[in-house]
Amino acid sequence: MKRCYGYMVFIAVLLLGNIQTAMAQSRNSLRITDNNHLVLQIDIQSSKKTLDSIFNIAGVSANADQIQKANFIALDKDGWTMADHQGSLYHFNRSLEKLNENPQKDPYTISLQIPQIDGKPGYPAEVKYGVNKFANVTVYQLSSGLTRFMLPGYTQAKRVMLSGNFNNWSTLKGAMTKTDGGWIIDVKLPSGICQYKYIIQGRWTTDPNNLQNADDGNGNTNSVYCKYNYTFKLKGYTSAHKVSVAGDFNNWNSDELIMEKHGDTWEKQLYLSDGKHAYRFMVDGEWVTDPANSVKEKDDNGKINCVLVLGEVVHFKLKGYTDAEKVSVAGDFNNWTPNKIFLKKTKDGWTLPLILSPGNYGYKFIVDDRWITDPDNLNYIVEKGVQNSFVAVKPNYTFRLKGFGNAKSVKLTGTFINWDKNGYTMSKKNGDWTISLNLKPGKYVYNFIVDGKSILDPDNKYWEQHNSENANSVLWIE
Repeated sequence: MKRCYGYMVFIAVLLLGNIQTAMAQSRNSLRITDNNHLVLQIDIQSSKKTLDSIFNIAGVSANADQIQKANFIALDKDGWTMADHQGSLYHFNRSLEKLNENPQKDPYTISLQIPQIDGKPGYPAEVKYGVNKFANVTVYQLSSGLTRFMLPGYTQAKRVMLSGNFNNWSTLKGAMTKTDGGWIIDVKLPSGICQYKYIIQGRWTTDPNNLQNADDGNGNTNSVYCKYNYTFKLKGYTSAHKVSVAGDFNNWNSDELIMEKHGDTWEKQLYLSDGKHAYRFMVDGEWVTDPANSVKEKDDNGKINCVLVLGEVVHFKLKGYTDAEKVSVAGDFNNWTPNKIFLKKTKDGWTLPLILSPGNYGYKFIVDDRWITDPDNLNYIVEKGVQNSFVAVKPNYTFRLKGFGNAKSVKLTGTFINWDKNGYTMSKKNGDWTISLNLKPGKYVYNFIVDGKSILDPDNKYWEQHNSENANSVLWIE
């Protein structure tokens, strides 16, 4: 994650002036001065990925291709003024008064040890489950749905910030409120695992009350917090001495998730990822299935486990085919295994509500052993040369192309589909072509293909040059 270097260190670096290009992290930074200005330092010889990362943190619309050609028009439009430059090293500044977002007065530096996504420095990888471990519980969920972070002590500090992967390790957001005994802030967090640190008077500090830390993969340590989304419950067994829950999500470790007794019910809160989970309870050394869960199945060893599925409900519907004997659905969500997930027959067709974890899926119906695409879904994806119907579960971004109402075919391609020329087939509604995807945080590059011709997204001002002839649109998902 971003390491906060001291102000004196930063000044010393500026005085040295002649830093080798190999030390790009030191040559690219964002800091706040004591005269209420942001100072952006960039080395135009840095890699495109490095430059794009610092631009994203600084909130500017410039892209690496423009800057590496000493084209600073985008920075100028965003309110940045060039202060000076030495060789490939440039300095720009911008008044904090124009930001209107937690302006800070004391100087500090944001290094270019920019956190990456999906298990890379500063960002946790996807996990199946998680529980918290605190010496004193200072981070917890409120009934409003917000998560409260409390930092006892440090009352002599003038400023304390909360920064983590949930706000892209920002130092302009997360200003905590000072109380009589410490500092407090309420944050809206999604369910899952997050990494965080406090910035106390410009110094990055792990949570002293949190016993759960993680190496961010870049030599730094972050505190780890799990926002819970599920509670296992087992009624009865009031005379039991020890009750736990275990499953495939924690390798059936019956000594880890110890349940607590509340009245006549044993309970255990935790974060559990979307998807299918097998589990059982351990009561005083004996395995017990969940009497409140009727969904059970045998594992490879013949043991009966309870099954829990978390995710979004997707309603698969197929009109007609009332003379068919059986209709099933298969797709990326079950490795395209046929005749496993059957739809139920209705008066005018077939239907099935199915719980799926968030993601992008290709699928087809199987009508009496004949594979067909969904006739009511005009969004398609081509996988291994085969066209399948497409559905996004819990989509977080909609691609939209306006002004091509007469086009016969519009497709979407980009880094999220490995630039497959067939891409995603978009559907037309009210003259606009659209498709929604579930995208993880990070940078994406894409184009539309209109009747076989690749074009930039006309409504996206962010783009980068691919080669002398082609350019691609750029999208950041936070």
